[in-house]
Amino acid sequence: MKYRTKMVVLLVAAVAALLLGIGIGSVYVAPGDILAITANHLFGTALPNSLPASYPAMVLNMRLPRVILAFLTGAALAMGGTITQSILQNPLASPFGLGISAGAGLGAAIVITFGLAATGLGAFLLPSVSLGFALATVFLVVFLSSRLDRGVSNVTIILVGTVFSLFCNAVMNLLATSSPSYAERVQLWLLGSFSMKEWNAVWVLAIATALGLVFFLCYARELDVMTFGEESAQAMGVDLIKHKRILLAAIAALTGAAVAFVGIIGFVDLIAPHIVRRWFGAAHRKVLPASALFGGTFLVLCDLAARTLVPAREIPIGAITALLGAPFFLYIFFAGRKNRG
Repeated sequence: MKYRTKMVVLLVAAVAALLLGIGIGSVYVAPGDILAITANHLFGTALPNSLPASYPAMVLNMRLPRVILAFLTGAALAMGGTITQSILQNPLASPFGLGISAGAGLGAAIVITFGLAATGLGAFLLPSVSLGFALATVFLVVFLSSRLDRGVSNVTIILVGTVFSLFCNAVMNLLATSSPSYAERVQLWLLGSFSMKEWNAVWVLAIATALGLVFFLCYARELDVMTFGEESAQAMGVDLIKHKRILLAAIAALTGAAVAFVGIIGFVDLIAPHIVRRWFGAAHRKVLPASALFGGTFLVLCDLAARTLVPAREIPIGAITALLGAPFFLYIFFAGRKNRG
């Protein structure tokens, strides 16, 4: 199957997932009605006479921003996972495992437990502090890795990132237990949620995701070279240390932007890149857009499951991705051991 055909398949799947995510809920909205409401909002076209008066506000103010935010979050996490696995040459590597998500989560936990999220600046502080902590985590991981290993090897980065992830999670649990009044909110945020999200979050993440895709595509050649191994990349004139630092900072910014608005969502950055590479190969100019589409579609469907599996209740999105991701992680691990053996 040609690349264009594969991308068309992914696009059709993405559109179908978006329509399902918007349409299914306490009240079902047909795809035709969704398109009519969207066209009316964008172009001023007439709405069907049979359309209930409450549908436009429900679709435009509640379901549409939620579903689009889920898609953008999945796209951002999938791209971050793709780049992380490429520069570290490890199919099990991810921003989640490097401590980036945990760092962003720690920043959010501090804002919540100190009561700052409830202030007038809360809507600005929560994402800003989360993003800042994500960037700080990457800086510390790279700094300590360079101190321990002047070559900043992939193994060293992974080990240091794992230590930081464990440390941040420990501090988050300490904050939650020391502030019982905020513990439930911290735990819910750490498990991820797309509920009650507004359009401002959608626009910010849309800009961040688009800029991230363009930025990573500019590094497609260097990323392709890195997949051949550290020694081969150096022999071909690629400054590994410099590019690793730049790309890890970009991954932190993109992942931090996603996590800052919706909380910590694991395994998307592991599942999407692995499946897409199986289908699209290793060329990053093809893999990156495909990963974004697949990751976005995957997370929209996970959010749909989180909203509908239990009647009148919403399962945290992080629980759904973990249920799917944990077995997938084991599959990759044992498949890798079998291939090496």
